[in-house]
Amino acid sequence: MTKRLIAYLACLAALLVAGLGAAAPASARPPVRPGHQVPSIHLVRPGQSIQDAVDAAAEGDTVLLLPGTYRESVKVTTPGLTLRGIGRRTVITPGTAKAPGSCAARGNGICVMGAKDRDVRGVTVADLTVTGFPGSGVFAMATDRLTVRNTTAARNGVWGIALEHSVRATLRDNTARDNGDAGLFLANTVKSEEGAEDTRGTVVERNRLEGNRIGVTVRRLRNVTVAGNHITANCAGMFVVGDENTPKAGDITVRGNHIVRNNKSCPRTDRLPALQGTGVVLTGAEQTLITRNEIRDNAGTSPLSGGIVLFKSFVGATNDDNRVIGNRLAGNVPADLVDTDPGRSNTFEDNTCKASLPAGLC
Repeated sequence: MTKRLIAYLACLAALLVAGLGAAAPASARPPVRPGHQVPSIHLVRPGQSIQDAVDAAAEGDTVLLLPGTYRESVKVTTPGLTLRGIGRRTVITPGTAKAPGSCAARGNGICVMGAKDRDVRGVTVADLTVTGFPGSGVFAMATDRLTVRNTTAARNGVWGIALEHSVRATLRDNTARDNGDAGLFLANTVKSEEGAEDTRGTVVERNRLEGNRIGVTVRRLRNVTVAGNHITANCAGMFVVGDENTPKAGDITVRGNHIVRNNKSCPRTDRLPALQGTGVVLTGAEQTLITRNEIRDNAGTSPLSGGIVLFKSFVGATNDDNRVIGNRLAGNVPADLVDTDPGRSNTFEDNTCKASLPAGLC
């Protein structure tokens, strides 16, 4: 029995005792500063409404979902709220009846939503599965310090886990599998053409991304770290996407990722050609560091195929001042390193690879 499971069971036992009317000992209660409310845990069982518990929760509270299937969409607007399951057997999936609310109407599973003039701060989504939604499994808009961890987002129609207009987020130890577009999608906005936003240090680490159209997409953002992820069996591993607007997308670190055999075949869309066999693509980006990644056996005939690909964006923006340093590449087709971009001051140093286009980059 793992330490994590023991901790869950201990927590669950305490909650059930509390639910039967036994008061927790005073020593077990967290200290409370004068004028501050004691955080509460709202226990939800299958068949009960998660949204009712979320609506009843105050800042700092936890909504804890017992294992089982919950057929609804959930919208979170309360700062500091934790929405947590008991692992993958806690499943949120669409309901059979048409559900009210903007989250369900847009086809999303869990929505964390701030306001136009104020981000919602400190929300955590953890330890559950979100699957089968026509939109996104988890969608966040206007958040600050959002954490999504140990969450499985599978077989959703668009994105597995998606963030827009969000800063200082952490996406860690999640699984995004078989989603229609990106497993993890981070962007300034998809509704208008705007310059890149500074995320103020968003971190994407130790996630497993497989069977999606694209494993990770970072679109029109700056100051993001993507590290230690396992990215496989997608049509493309990772995209860093910019355009002609300013500030330009970039200042992104892609470090220590395992990006292998992303050879699923995906048809063209209005924005992209057909995809297959792509490791990492930079398009319209600047000042991005790609380092210490293992990128191998990504093979295809798309214009974007290859291990690490620098590609002039479809709106004409070039890649400039990017560094590709100390990566291990092998078995990528048409080449391990591909630079078809007329951009300036892009450097390739100390990479272990055999083939490049043009020759001489290895």
